[in-house]
Amino acid sequence: MSYPIRVADVMSTPVVTAAPKETVADAAGTLLEKEINSVVLVEDDEVVGIVTGTDLIRALDRSESPREKLLADVMSAPVATTDPAAELKDALETMHDHGVARLVVVEDGRLVGLVSTDDVIRYAPQVFHRRTLTADAESAPQYHARQETEYEHADWTFECSTVSADGLSVGDRAEFSKPISEADVRSFATASGDTNRLHLDERYAGETRFGRRIAHGTLVSGLISSALARLPGVTIYVSQDLAFLGPVDIGERVTAVCEIVGEIGDRKFELTTDVLDSDGERVIEGEATVLVDDAPETATVEVETIA
Repeated sequence: MSYPIRVADVMSTPVVTAAPKETVADAAGTLLEKEINSVVLVEDDEVVGIVTGTDLIRALDRSESPREKLLADVMSAPVATTDPAAELKDALETMHDHGVARLVVVEDGRLVGLVSTDDVIRYAPQVFHRRTLTADAESAPQYHARQETEYEHADWTFECSTVSADGLSVGDRAEFSKPISEADVRSFATASGDTNRLHLDERYAGETRFGRRIAHGTLVSGLISSALARLPGVTIYVSQDLAFLGPVDIGERVTAVCEIVGEIGDRKFELTTDVLDSDGERVIEGEATVLVDDAPETATVEVETIA
């Protein structure tokens, strides 16, 4: 089963609130007592601001009379908000755009939760870390390379582009595409033991949130390994983090796209690992660390340079 991680899945609730007329000293006591790092300020049932532990420490340090200092004087306003149905990756983007570490979650004008970068790291670390990965976007020469894969099917396609022919480096990219067939789903169910009726029983699946049968999330993510296998050399997984953003229909063509975004050293590389549906929308987003050895001497590699 795969579906987007939403704010409602990870947000903290209920939210500790305070009134703007309360003092800094009182709010500091609340944070210590409840072991939290922020309070949302509410007035007449409306969110008017937010105060963090850092705000309170700064106010206590600067004010000669902290017990008289009002939260209204130190709060951050207006407040950055999000909806509980928003995808977690979009909420993280909102945090980045506003330069904040937490969002107030509001539904129909009503305070329902609070989501922070700590929540993201706790429940979906790859979603947070993904935003810190960057790659050189400069144009580069490309080549198609055929590694020593055992066989290829006619409806499979792949492409590999590299910055340099001397070895792998940041900016190198591999893509692999194939349709997810009925036979794939049935075979994967048997091979893995995942016989969830969501993937195999049309009537049962019709009553789920998806309204239809969908491919196994792990089957779809397997195309990432397929793309990595077509990088020059012998690619060995070290780690892989994934976020499943949407379902894939049986019969749909999907494409795995892997791009090197960091060179760790000692032949280890960090990559972004996405899977796109037939419309080019990401259904899986992730990152991986791999170790790449030289291909054995018995391997044959055909290289066709593209002008």
